[in-house]
Amino acid sequence: MSSNQTKNAKITRRKALAKMGAAGASLSLAPAFVRYAQAHTSAPIKIGAPIHRTGIGSSYGRWFERVTTAVVKLINKEGGINGHQVELIIEDDGTDPKRGTEVAEKFGTQHKVDAIVNHLFSHVVVACAPRIAEFKIPYLVTTEGTQIPSGALNRYVFQSGITDVRAQVTAVAPWVYKNLGKKATVIYPDILFGHDHRDHFSAAFKANGGTVLQLLPIPATETSFTRYFPRIPSGTDVIYHIMVGPAVLTFVKELGQHLGSKRPGIFGFIDSLEAVSLATPQLGFLENTFFWEAHPRYAQPNQSQFDKFYRQTVGVDANGASVGDAKDIATYSHMFACWETLFILKKAMEKCDYHGRQNTPALVEALESFKTFEEGREHPQGKKIFNAKTHQSFGHQYISKVEKGGRLSVVHRTEIEEGYYPDQVDYTKMKL
Repeated sequence: MSSNQTKNAKITRRKALAKMGAAGASLSLAPAFVRYAQAHTSAPIKIGAPIHRTGIGSSYGRWFERVTTAVVKLINKEGGINGHQVELIIEDDGTDPKRGTEVAEKFGTQHKVDAIVNHLFSHVVVACAPRIAEFKIPYLVTTEGTQIPSGALNRYVFQSGITDVRAQVTAVAPWVYKNLGKKATVIYPDILFGHDHRDHFSAAFKANGGTVLQLLPIPATETSFTRYFPRIPSGTDVIYHIMVGPAVLTFVKELGQHLGSKRPGIFGFIDSLEAVSLATPQLGFLENTFFWEAHPRYAQPNQSQFDKFYRQTVGVDANGASVGDAKDIATYSHMFACWETLFILKKAMEKCDYHGRQNTPALVEALESFKTFEEGREHPQGKKIFNAKTHQSFGHQYISKVEKGGRLSVVHRTEIEEGYYPDQVDYTKMKL
């Protein structure tokens, strides 16, 4: 090699080393959170969703799956969580406690998920919660059961995206008493969820001066209801009804046929007609009756921009039906909780800088640190107050009137504080 070649080679090596040094300096000067995020992008955050694809909760499960899938897709599109993409793992629990427990086991041992979200029917949730706690997996449910705030479960279970039955009925019972009647018959499904309504509506109605004449339980798997309705006392001023399962439309139609034109006041929880069109001809008798809704099915005149975005993202039109099929009615009063719960989980993971199961204790504490969820894109149903002691959110409730043609128009919105009741547990004092 000539002297000139040797000289040029040394210059080339010096330039290469200089570039490498500059690159290293540039990397070392990069913000720490950028380098940390880059180091963690390979491992996804695994979220398990036990969905009621079959069983008595299937009409809910179909829409819960759509919303859960849509929000995970949105989160991933916007960068994921702490640099991780979210991997959604769905298992069908059959709306069955035994099968639900098997699914919980699968999430813990096979999938090894970071969190479990959006489980609905309370009798299944109660069965699964102890096993999930053994795996120390945060369990953010969308049930409305009172078992969580009553202290019957454990520190890993949160009900942060929706209000429980006791708070709901405590808030609406005064309106029912003042506007519809003083003597009530309560018709409910004979499962844990129905028992919550039986116990807590009865207590709230009586506390406002009312009398409950009859408690009428019906199996949630029932398909014909005519033999139950003769037990409604003749002195009933208002029928309070709540039904779930595959035959909800039959239930309401047969109730109307039994009552005829001289019916008492009727107040229903929308569960009795979730996923069912109120424009169904046989439901004409419901005109001028009232329903509770957590999130109004029909877009109201004062619809927020947040509700518009939410509807658009999950594929629901202004009438509460699928944008692709007007006959495919959403479970709109409940499924918002899937959306809000996932954003609450995301917010908590960001707050504690979550990157894996080693951060689970910090994640639980981050979830317990929240006090308020303001209305916004992540909370289209409205503002909520979170009680860390009971792992429970309190929100507004809506009372809607059935107009001609079946449209639901909101006539009253409760204040959040109207649903408050005394704490019965402090989960924050339990060991992790």
